[in-house]
Amino acid sequence: MQPGGSGSTIVPFPGGRQPQQVGFDRLELARILDLYGRMVAAGEWRDYAMDFSKDCASFAAFRRTADVPQMRIEKRPALRQRQGMWALFGEHGQVLKRGHELAGVLAPLERRLVKAVEN
Repeated sequence: MQPGGSGSTIVPFPGGRQPQQVGFDRLELARILDLYGRMVAAGEWRDYAMDFSKDCASFAAFRRTADVPQMRIEKRPALRQRQGMWALFGEHGQVLKRGHELAGVLAPLERRLVKAVEN
C-alpha cells in the first residue's frame, strides 16, 4: 500500500531479468537483410528463415526453398566474452567464421558476392 491511504499498489518494472528470447536489433537485421537482398539480386539465394530461442537468434539463407540452408548466421550473447557472439555456418554445419562484430563475420559472404557480380 502506498502512504496516504490511496489503496493502490506499486509494482516495480521487471528490470534486470534476462529476456525470454534472443533477437536481432534493428541495425543488425538491416545489415543482414541488405546482404540477403544483394545475394537474391545476384541469383545466389531465394529464401530465408529466422529462428529465435532463449539462447540464440539465427538467420538462414537458402538457394532453394526445400534445400538445407546455404549459410546460417547465429547470434549467441552468452559467447560475447569468449570467441564472440556472432558465428557464420556453412551448408554442412561447419563454422566458417566467428567474431565479436557482425561486419567481420559477414565478410566472407561479402567477398563471395563480389565474385558473383564479376562473373
